[in-house]
Amino acid sequence: MVKKFVMALMYVAIGGLIYAYGDAILSWFQAADHLLLIVLMAIVMALFPVIPYPIVGGVIGAALGPVLGGVITWVGSTAASILMFMFIRYGYQEWGNRILHRYNRLGKVTSMFERNAFLTILFSRLIPFIPSIIINVYAALSKVSFTAYTVASALGKIPAMLLFSMVGDNLMTDPSNIVMTIGVYGVFLTLTLLIYKWSGVGGRVKKSAS
Repeated sequence: MVKKFVMALMYVAIGGLIYAYGDAILSWFQAADHLLLIVLMAIVMALFPVIPYPIVGGVIGAALGPVLGGVITWVGSTAASILMFMFIRYGYQEWGNRILHRYNRLGKVTSMFERNAFLTILFSRLIPFIPSIIINVYAALSKVSFTAYTVASALGKIPAMLLFSMVGDNLMTDPSNIVMTIGVYGVFLTLTLLIYKWSGVGGRVKKSAS
């Protein structure tokens, strides 16, 4: 228990430092020219999301362009999600899994989630307004395999990370393209939700929760 508390306290402390120096970090992204350092800092910013990652992705996209910025934003977010999964899985899973199955309704939802983990995580990642940390923690506390989580997360994050980078780049070059960019992603997201619904996964989860 003491180990878990110390780990959580360290996480909060690092998050507090990033929050305190957030403006300086974002300014650094705009001027930095060392790609490896930018990638490492992107991972840190995604791992400690006290500053919304879409803002970080937008700044990186504005500084490096939509393609390279999108790739770095995706690498940072994907690597951070894997690190968070491992941190929760090996530090808190035994304790957290008991909570997930303590209540009958939550236990049913979790069991359904575990059976359809790949598709559920994939489609959840495609929706940018679902906080990534919720998916990371919930998947890590469940019995979802590391491979299914990693592959689904990596694939599902691609469109959203490109969107953040493109919006940031458009703000610096041609703001009029932002509406079109968001519109295209909106169509893509609508199709994604329809496919998710037609696949039957969403319906089965809702039925299990009732």
